[in-house]
Amino acid sequence: MRRRLFGSVRARATLGATLVVAVALLAAGASVLLALRSNLTDQASSEAESSARKVAVSIATGTAPAALELPDGDDTPVQVVDGDGRLLAASEDLERISGTGSSAVRPVTPPVDDGGDDGGGDDDGGSDRHGGKGKGKGKGGGGDDDSYAYGEIADDAEGGKGSATVDGETRDYRLAALEVKGTRQGDLTVYAGASLAAEQSAVGTALTVMLTGFPVLLGVVGAVTWLVTRRALRPVEGIRSEMSAITASQDLARRVPEPRTHDEVARLARTTNETLAALETSVERQRRFVADASHELRSPIASLRTQLEVGAAHPELLDVEGAVADTVRLQELAAGLLLLARLDAGERPGEARVDLATLAGEELSQRPAGRVAVRTHLEPVEVAGSRSQLARVVGNLLDNAQRHARSRVDLAVRAEGPCAVVEVGDDGGGVPEAERERIFERFVRLDDARARDDGGAGLGLAIARDVAVRHGGALTVRSSPAGGALFELRLPVAPAA
Repeated sequence: MRRRLFGSVRARATLGATLVVAVALLAAGASVLLALRSNLTDQASSEAESSARKVAVSIATGTAPAALELPDGDDTPVQVVDGDGRLLAASEDLERISGTGSSAVRPVTPPVDDGGDDGGGDDDGGSDRHGGKGKGKGKGGGGDDDSYAYGEIADDAEGGKGSATVDGETRDYRLAALEVKGTRQGDLTVYAGASLAAEQSAVGTALTVMLTGFPVLLGVVGAVTWLVTRRALRPVEGIRSEMSAITASQDLARRVPEPRTHDEVARLARTTNETLAALETSVERQRRFVADASHELRSPIASLRTQLEVGAAHPELLDVEGAVADTVRLQELAAGLLLLARLDAGERPGEARVDLATLAGEELSQRPAGRVAVRTHLEPVEVAGSRSQLARVVGNLLDNAQRHARSRVDLAVRAEGPCAVVEVGDDGGGVPEAERERIFERFVRLDDARARDDGGAGLGLAIARDVAVRHGGALTVRSSPAGGALFELRLPVAPAA
């Protein structure tokens, strides 16, 4: 059952379309998630750098670490670390932090190098540049009555990623580290973080939507593809069922339905009907050929049998010459039928080089001098093919011309560009223009009575044209200058040896 299902074009098309859409959706979804995460991360980095720069500006303009007004730790945890890695200030309620230069969350009181008070201050703030108590929100080291020296802020901040626990809640943060050089406490580094909760929430929501929507969308694509391919392949099923009925009934006159479209299925239906028409014509031609061959064979066989039976009963009445003539006629008819059968089977001509002038002279010499004169003009020209078959063609054309000529037959062989031309004309009654193609059909005789008396079976010209076509040439007929028929055989000249 599974093999039968996936053996269907409809099922394979549906599966293929669904897989393509699935790959496209996965690629698009991954791109969207990566772009969303990158944008939100960049935004968080910008926020972290902005917060770090605000604190750095305060430090650079003389505010002591203990007097800094630091942002709320829930949104932006901040650390101020000196060159020795000691924490000088930190956001309020900061319990743990990673990814910065110091894991400490409790500021220490830095030493002062100007001989001033070393201590003083408490955890809630230090003295500002006017000696007042710091009002900033955060934890800082001890203050100093003297202000900090002005510092120089670095142009760029270094980014990173870490986590922090503020007031019992742990989050991931995008961190920025910004250096402030030349303060009274030496070179300081400000670390500030921006929460990645928004980025994680947005990415998680987008991923949930994709995981929910993608299967639904794939189901819709599969269903639509299944219905569309069913509609598109419906004419194909009609063609298949009609062909099956034609095979069962053997009625080649039937035709498959042709859709009123201009797509591949319509062209398939038209080609199928053309094939059926050609097959019908071929079968009909074969039937007619068998019937005509049986009819033609019946006459000489019946005549020969009658003569032999009479001879057996009355030897003195035996017509030996008539029996020999009937036997010869029967032999020639059988040879013609055998050659036609080989040609119909696709027998290829040989590759021998044949001089048509010599061949025509030999065929003419084998015929006794009759009541008509034969004028010749023979130029040597070689073709490639079967010598026996070409001899049969020239012989048939000579026999036909001598049979219908009144007093003269013209035989010419010449080269004409890339073709070798053999012309056989007579001064007889000619062939009516409407019958010039029909005479090349098998068992066709325009004058049945005369043809039967002369022994013709209507196969000579049919054999001649078939042989010409098999050799890559053509055989045509037109009126001759003498008023009769002029048969022209054209064959490709053999390539130079």
